[in-house]
Amino acid sequence: MTSNIDSVTLIEAGLVPGRWFGKALAEANRILAEGGSRENAIATALAMQPAAIVTLPLSDDARPYHRNIEAENELEIANLAKVDESMLELLRTPVVRAGAIMPDACPAGPLGTIPVGGVVVSEGIHPGMHSADICCSMMITVFKDADPKSLLDAVQAVTYFGPGGRPRGKQIRPSDGLMERFAANDLLTGISSVAIEHLGTQGDGNHFAYVGTLKSTGETALVTHHGSRGPGAKLYAKGMKLAERFRENLSPETLKQNAWIPADTADGDLYWEALQIIRAWTKENHEVIHDMAAASLGGSTTGRFWNEHNFVFRKSDGLFYHAKGATPAFDGWASDAGNLTLIPLNMSEPVLITRGCNAENGLGFSPHGAGRNFSRTQHKRLHEGRSDEDIFAAETIGIDARFFSGVIDISELPSAYKDATAVRRQIETFKLAEIVDEVLPFGAIMAGDWEKNAPWRRKRR
Repeated sequence: MTSNIDSVTLIEAGLVPGRWFGKALAEANRILAEGGSRENAIATALAMQPAAIVTLPLSDDARPYHRNIEAENELEIANLAKVDESMLELLRTPVVRAGAIMPDACPAGPLGTIPVGGVVVSEGIHPGMHSADICCSMMITVFKDADPKSLLDAVQAVTYFGPGGRPRGKQIRPSDGLMERFAANDLLTGISSVAIEHLGTQGDGNHFAYVGTLKSTGETALVTHHGSRGPGAKLYAKGMKLAERFRENLSPETLKQNAWIPADTADGDLYWEALQIIRAWTKENHEVIHDMAAASLGGSTTGRFWNEHNFVFRKSDGLFYHAKGATPAFDGWASDAGNLTLIPLNMSEPVLITRGCNAENGLGFSPHGAGRNFSRTQHKRLHEGRSDEDIFAAETIGIDARFFSGVIDISELPSAYKDATAVRRQIETFKLAEIVDEVLPFGAIMAGDWEKNAPWRRKRR
């Protein structure tokens, strides 16, 4: 039996995606189904393309660009200059329609790469604009009569930080319905084993488990921060390859990191559905960790909600809103969305509980955190001459800060991030969100510098 012709085959044959693309693909597969040759089917599809097809050049037109950030010192001025330069280059991408940056904005790659704290509106889906950490997100569970230290101990006992997944014997299988969705999507085929291995894990970097008390009621709360782990990273790799094939035919001038998958193609539909499945997996991942901690404590919970900040959202205007480190602040951003979201700052500061303002200047988004003014390497260089233990002791006074690997990572201590007070002030100045409550810090768990004693580094030393 001859396999169906897919959109990539037609693109490689010379068909440029457009409104005629879906009909051409359907006609090609109709000819195949009726016994026609593959060559004839492809030739028929190509004949349906309008004659005057040209590749899309980079645009020189000014696109709406909203800066919701104030630079308050030399470091921030230099940081903002790099962000501006990158965003203005990105906005030349043919299908991009608008952009915005949040108070936590900082560069995230070569010139033209969407920065952390960036929002980009486009006609297409750009895998490079949600990054490999698809659906990096926050979840809070409020506990009734829970002791903060007991909760932090319980979380540390059930979660997992660091590379890879949970060891055999401790792995957790996602729900049957979710596994069926993985199996039904061609882009997620072969990822099911990773979806099992990585469930109940949080990774490394700036991901955390944070325990504190609600300012309004004094109740104890658990807040977790992590993304889609291995499943998301694998989908991202497939998405980038798919977008690159389109870029080569549609707009070779477009930067590779800004390649897009046209929404009006079968591949666009498939990738969009895969994103929703990865989102569901990530939410379940948060829930597993929270539920295991609750079961360990034996206590009851009184509330829970979540929100993502590395994702793509589709509004009623049909456009795709890419949020790289930006939190949705518009009504109905997802079918399971409430009216509250979470914005963390650093381990020694409160996690903000906010209500979105749907500010036009923010394109309907708010910050995802505090952001950085310099890289991890630069931050470590600023502290040369001091031991990690001294820095840790000075910056974690009054909180129970823990590193899962047992090795301090000073690039995740409070001084590595922008000033929390300034970020809060700018959220209010630009009316990006309303702060309605806070989770006051008790303690936090992060991965730590697990690579410091990795086998390859020990061998090198």
